[in-house]
Amino acid sequence: MKLAYCTWGMPQLSVDEAVDCLARLGYDGIQLTLSDARPFTTELSRLSFTERKRIGKLLDDAGLELPSLSGHTNLMASQPEEQRKAISRLKAMIDACLDFARPEGVPSLNTIVGGREGEWEERKAELVDRLGELVAYAESCGVVIALEPHVQQMLDTPAKTLWLLSQIPSSSLRLCFDISHFEVLGIPMADSVRLLAPHAVFTHVKDQRGYSPRHQFLIPGEGDFDYVSYLREMHRVGYTGHIGVEISFMVQDRPDYDPRDAAERSYRVLSQAFATAGVPRR
Repeated sequence: MKLAYCTWGMPQLSVDEAVDCLARLGYDGIQLTLSDARPFTTELSRLSFTERKRIGKLLDDAGLELPSLSGHTNLMASQPEEQRKAISRLKAMIDACLDFARPEGVPSLNTIVGGREGEWEERKAELVDRLGELVAYAESCGVVIALEPHVQQMLDTPAKTLWLLSQIPSSSLRLCFDISHFEVLGIPMADSVRLLAPHAVFTHVKDQRGYSPRHQFLIPGEGDFDYVSYLREMHRVGYTGHIGVEISFMVQDRPDYDPRDAAERSYRVLSQAFATAGVPRR
């Protein structure tokens, strides 16, 4: 496995600043954020073809891999115009994955489903149709969608996730397995890893405290999540990709939030966990 950091936690840093910071800390990879959930410096509309290629050279020079792009977009928007814009935007991000192709391969596109908790039975057929259209486009481009189940959204449990994967059997539909969303639902680590990690092409980790809807997402090391056991479980099921640190908006909204400090603290916690777990880090 390798250790990556998502620039979701660095919305105001330039890509040059983020790459320099993460390379100096010792990360193996980076997940660039193309989402417009906040004014990210790498939001899709800011990245011309020339800039995408410049970033590729920047990553080469820094020795960072690019396993995934974060493009969180509400696929289950209720209004027709919002639906059209969401699909169009996600397809444009699939195209961007091709522009960011690396020696190690084409980065996956990580996105959420959106919608609201409790809408599953009413809208799951609609979800299959919308996601199916997107996956078909991704497949035609040779890109993998790394779908992320998310607490308090429509797709929030392993059972729903496995059902959805069974409805769209394509090698272009995999998962971004963010265990924090299952931890705050009280699902045992061994169960969520066993069920979902085999379908993952990327992961997120953070720290967490409490249970939904009164949970808190935290910087790694602030809670009591057992990263050593987690890495051993992931190794046991054969996962060999990146473990990607993601810093929640809950943390970023703190008045004293420092994106560089969060990246450094996360690196210390995760690198020590790798060493303690005895899990190979390539």
